[in-house]
Amino acid sequence: MKNLKGFSLLGLVMSLGLGSTAAFGYGMGISTFPLQEDKKVLSAEVTGIVHNGSGVGLQARYTQKLTSTSTVDAGLGIAAGERSARLFAGYDYELFPDYDVQPRTSLKAFIENSKEFGTRRNIVGVAPTVSKGFDFWGHEAFPYLSLPYGISLDGKRNSYETTLSANLGISGTIAPEYSMTSKPVTANAEVIVGLKDSFSGVFVGFGYPLE
Repeated sequence: MKNLKGFSLLGLVMSLGLGSTAAFGYGMGISTFPLQEDKKVLSAEVTGIVHNGSGVGLQARYTQKLTSTSTVDAGLGIAAGERSARLFAGYDYELFPDYDVQPRTSLKAFIENSKEFGTRRNIVGVAPTVSKGFDFWGHEAFPYLSLPYGISLDGKRNSYETTLSANLGISGTIAPEYSMTSKPVTANAEVIVGLKDSFSGVFVGFGYPLE
Protein backbone atom coordinates (compact mmCIF):
# COMPACT_ATOMS: atom_id res chain seq x y z
CA MET A 1 0.00 0.00 0.00
CA LYS A 2 2.81 2.44 0.83
CA ASN A 3 4.45 1.71 -2.51
CA LEU A 4 1.17 2.64 -4.23
CA LYS A 5 1.30 5.98 -2.42
CA GLY A 6 4.72 6.59 -3.97
CA PHE A 7 3.53 5.92 -7.51
CA SER A 8 0.46 8.11 -6.92
CA LEU A 9 2.74 10.97 -5.83
CA LEU A 10 4.79 10.59 -9.01
CA GLY A 11 1.68 10.77 -11.15
CA LEU A 12 0.40 13.86 -9.36
CA VAL A 13 3.69 15.73 -9.70
CA MET A 14 3.96 14.83 -13.37
CA SER A 15 0.47 16.12 -14.09
CA LEU A 16 1.28 19.39 -12.33
CA GLY A 17 4.56 19.63 -14.22
CA LEU A 18 2.77 19.68 -17.58
CA GLY A 19 1.69 23.19 -16.75
CA SER A 20 4.86 24.37 -15.03
CA THR A 21 6.65 27.36 -16.53
CA ALA A 22 9.33 28.42 -14.05
CA ALA A 23 10.82 25.49 -12.17
CA PHE A 24 13.66 23.05 -12.42
CA GLY A 25 15.06 20.21 -10.37
CA TYR A 26 18.37 18.36 -10.54
CA GLY A 27 20.42 15.85 -8.62
CA MET A 28 19.76 12.78 -6.50
CA GLY A 29 19.00 14.67 -3.29
CA ILE A 30 19.05 12.46 -0.18
CA SER A 31 17.46 9.39 -1.80
CA THR A 32 20.34 7.19 -0.62
CA PHE A 33 20.48 8.57 2.92
CA PRO A 34 19.27 6.00 5.53
CA LEU A 35 16.16 7.76 6.82
CA GLN A 36 13.95 5.91 9.26
CA GLU A 37 10.67 4.57 7.89
CA ASP A 38 7.97 7.23 7.40
CA LYS A 39 10.44 10.08 8.05
CA LYS A 40 9.95 13.27 6.01
CA VAL A 41 12.55 15.90 5.12
CA LEU A 42 12.18 19.29 3.44
CA SER A 43 15.41 20.41 1.75
CA ALA A 44 16.66 23.69 0.30
CA GLU A 45 19.33 23.27 -2.37
CA VAL A 46 21.67 25.68 -4.13
CA THR A 47 22.24 24.58 -7.72
CA GLY A 48 24.96 25.67 -10.08
CA ILE A 49 25.25 24.47 -13.68
CA VAL A 50 28.69 25.14 -15.12
CA HIS A 51 28.45 23.57 -18.58
CA ASN A 52 25.76 23.24 -21.28
CA GLY A 53 23.22 25.78 -20.06
CA SER A 54 25.05 27.46 -17.16
CA GLY A 55 23.12 29.20 -14.39
CA VAL A 56 22.68 29.43 -10.63
CA GLY A 57 19.45 28.81 -8.76
CA LEU A 58 17.58 27.47 -5.76
CA GLN A 59 15.24 24.53 -5.39
CA ALA A 60 13.09 22.89 -2.75
CA ARG A 61 12.79 19.11 -2.38
CA TYR A 62 10.42 17.01 -0.27
CA THR A 63 11.68 13.52 0.62
CA GLN A 64 9.77 10.76 2.42
CA LYS A 65 10.82 7.27 3.43
CA LEU A 66 7.80 5.08 2.67
CA THR A 67 9.15 1.67 3.69
CA SER A 68 12.50 0.18 4.66
CA THR A 69 13.32 -0.18 0.94
CA SER A 70 11.51 2.69 -0.81
CA THR A 71 11.84 6.48 -0.83
CA VAL A 72 10.01 9.15 -2.81
CA ASP A 73 10.96 12.76 -3.47
CA ALA A 74 9.53 15.68 -5.43
CA GLY A 75 10.32 19.34 -5.88
CA LEU A 76 10.74 22.48 -7.94
CA GLY A 77 12.95 25.54 -8.13
CA ILE A 78 13.94 28.71 -9.96
CA ALA A 79 17.13 29.50 -11.83
CA ALA A 80 18.86 31.61 -14.43
CA GLY A 81 20.31 30.12 -17.62
CA GLU A 82 19.02 28.03 -20.48
CA ARG A 83 17.64 25.24 -18.24
CA SER A 84 15.20 27.46 -16.37
CA ALA A 85 12.00 25.44 -16.10
CA ARG A 86 11.68 22.04 -14.47
CA LEU A 87 9.53 20.14 -11.98
CA PHE A 88 10.50 16.63 -10.88
CA ALA A 89 9.68 13.52 -8.86
CA GLY A 90 11.49 10.27 -8.12
CA TYR A 91 11.01 6.84 -6.57
CA ASP A 92 14.07 5.04 -5.18
CA TYR A 93 13.87 1.28 -4.53
CA GLU A 94 16.61 -0.51 -2.61
CA LEU A 95 17.80 -3.77 -4.19
CA PHE A 96 20.58 -4.59 -1.70
CA PRO A 97 21.17 -2.94 1.70
CA ASP A 98 24.36 -1.40 3.02
CA TYR A 99 25.64 -4.35 5.05
CA ASP A 100 29.17 -5.27 6.14
CA VAL A 101 31.34 -4.76 3.01
CA GLN A 102 28.33 -4.76 0.69
CA PRO A 103 27.29 -1.31 -0.61
CA ARG A 104 23.68 -0.23 -0.82
CA THR A 105 22.39 -0.68 -4.38
CA SER A 106 19.18 0.86 -5.66
CA LEU A 107 17.27 1.94 -8.75
CA LYS A 108 15.64 5.37 -8.84
CA ALA A 109 12.92 6.03 -11.40
CA PHE A 110 12.36 9.71 -12.16
CA ILE A 111 10.09 11.94 -14.22
CA GLU A 112 10.58 15.59 -15.14
CA ASN A 113 8.91 18.32 -17.13
CA SER A 114 11.39 20.93 -18.25
CA LYS A 115 12.05 23.88 -20.49
CA GLU A 116 15.54 23.60 -21.94
CA PHE A 117 16.94 26.06 -24.48
CA GLY A 118 13.44 27.31 -25.24
CA THR A 119 11.94 23.84 -25.76
CA ARG A 120 9.48 22.10 -23.45
CA ARG A 121 10.45 18.47 -22.73
CA ASN A 122 9.08 15.53 -20.76
CA ILE A 123 11.84 13.31 -19.39
CA VAL A 124 11.55 9.81 -17.95
CA GLY A 125 14.45 7.72 -16.77
CA VAL A 126 16.16 5.50 -14.25
CA ALA A 127 19.28 5.96 -12.13
CA PRO A 128 21.20 2.92 -10.83
CA THR A 129 22.96 4.00 -7.64
CA VAL A 130 25.49 2.56 -5.19
CA SER A 131 26.28 4.07 -1.79
CA LYS A 132 28.18 3.11 1.37
CA GLY A 133 28.38 4.46 4.88
CA PHE A 134 31.83 5.42 6.19
CA ASP A 135 33.15 6.98 9.38
CA PHE A 136 34.80 10.37 8.82
CA TRP A 137 36.55 11.63 11.96
CA GLY A 138 33.86 10.16 14.19
CA HIS A 139 30.91 11.17 11.99
CA GLU A 140 29.12 8.82 9.60
CA ALA A 141 28.52 9.96 6.02
CA PHE A 142 27.29 8.22 2.90
CA PRO A 143 29.13 8.74 -0.41
CA TYR A 144 27.25 7.61 -3.53
CA LEU A 145 27.64 7.22 -7.28
CA SER A 146 24.68 7.31 -9.64
CA LEU A 147 24.30 7.06 -13.43
CA PRO A 148 20.98 8.69 -14.40
CA TYR A 149 19.83 7.61 -17.88
CA GLY A 150 16.82 9.33 -19.39
CA ILE A 151 14.69 9.68 -22.50
CA SER A 152 13.86 13.31 -23.27
CA LEU A 153 10.72 13.79 -25.37
CA ASP A 154 10.17 16.94 -27.45
CA GLY A 155 6.40 17.20 -28.00
CA LYS A 156 6.64 20.11 -30.44
CA ARG A 157 8.94 18.29 -32.87
CA ASN A 158 7.74 14.75 -32.04
CA SER A 159 11.34 13.71 -31.40
CA TYR A 160 13.42 12.39 -28.52
CA GLU A 161 17.01 12.10 -27.33
CA THR A 162 18.71 10.06 -24.63
CA THR A 163 20.62 11.63 -21.76
CA LEU A 164 23.30 10.25 -19.45
CA SER A 165 25.29 11.72 -16.57
CA ALA A 166 27.52 10.59 -13.71
CA ASN A 167 26.52 11.92 -10.28
CA LEU A 168 29.02 11.70 -7.43
CA GLY A 169 27.86 12.90 -4.02
CA ILE A 170 27.81 12.51 -0.27
CA SER A 171 25.13 12.93 2.41
CA GLY A 172 25.16 13.07 6.18
CA THR A 173 23.80 14.96 9.19
CA ILE A 174 24.82 18.09 11.04
CA ALA A 175 24.40 17.73 14.81
CA PRO A 176 21.99 20.15 16.55
CA GLU A 177 24.84 21.95 18.35
CA TYR A 178 26.30 22.91 14.95
CA SER A 179 23.06 23.56 13.03
CA MET A 180 21.35 26.06 15.38
CA THR A 181 18.22 23.87 15.53
CA SER A 182 16.86 21.38 18.03
CA LYS A 183 17.06 18.58 15.46
CA PRO A 184 19.88 17.22 13.28
CA VAL A 185 19.95 18.76 9.80
CA THR A 186 20.60 16.60 6.75
CA ALA A 187 23.26 17.88 4.38
CA ASN A 188 24.28 16.73 0.92
CA ALA A 189 26.68 17.79 -1.81
CA GLU A 190 26.81 16.50 -5.37
CA VAL A 191 28.91 16.89 -8.49
CA ILE A 192 27.28 16.06 -11.83
CA VAL A 193 29.28 15.30 -14.95
CA GLY A 194 27.33 15.39 -18.21
CA LEU A 195 28.18 12.42 -20.42
CA LYS A 196 25.54 12.66 -23.19
CA ASP A 197 23.12 15.51 -23.95
CA SER A 198 23.24 16.53 -20.29
CA PHE A 199 24.98 19.17 -18.17
CA SER A 200 27.71 19.50 -15.55
CA GLY A 201 27.13 21.18 -12.22
CA VAL A 202 27.65 21.34 -8.46
CA PHE A 203 24.80 21.26 -5.92
CA VAL A 204 24.61 21.65 -2.13
CA GLY A 205 21.52 21.06 0.02
CA PHE A 206 20.35 21.21 3.64
CA GLY A 207 17.26 19.32 4.86
CA TYR A 208 15.11 19.85 7.95
CA PRO A 209 13.11 16.88 9.34
CA LEU A 210 9.32 17.27 9.46
CA GLU A 211 7.12 15.76 12.16
